[in-house]
Amino acid sequence: MCIRFLVISVKQVRMNLLLTNQDYMDAVTSDLLISGLVFASLFGIAYVFLTTRHRERMSMLEKGHNAAIFETSSTGSTLKFGMLFTGIAIGILTGYALNQLTGLEETVAFVSMVFLFGGLSLIINYLIDKKAGR
Repeated sequence: MCIRFLVISVKQVRMNLLLTNQDYMDAVTSDLLISGLVFASLFGIAYVFLTTRHRERMSMLEKGHNAAIFETSSTGSTLKFGMLFTGIAIGILTGYALNQLTGLEETVAFVSMVFLFGGLSLIINYLIDKKAGR
C-alpha cells in the first residue's frame, strides 16, 4: 500500500513538473510571438510612412514645385523638448515629495504632478516662442 502511494506520488510530481515546464514554454513562446508582432507592426508603419512621403515628394518635384517646401525649421524644438522633459522630471520629484509628506496615493501624486509640470513647461515655452516671434 505504501509503495503504491509512493509510485502514484512520483507520477503526480512528474506530471506537475512536465505541466509546469510546458506552461513555461507556452509563456515564453507567447512573449516572443507578441514581441515579434509589435516589432513587425512598428516596422511596417514606419516603412509605409517613409515610402509614401518619398513618393509624394518625388511627385511634387516632377511637377516642378520648389524643393524648399521640404525643409523644416527645427528652431525652438530643442528648447520645447528640453523644457518638457525638465517639467516632467520636476513633476516626478514633486510627486514623490507629495507622496512622502502628505501620504497621498502614489499613483495620483505622480501622474498629477507630471501632467501639471509638463503642461506648465509647454505653456512657458509657448510664451517664450511668442515673445521671440517664432
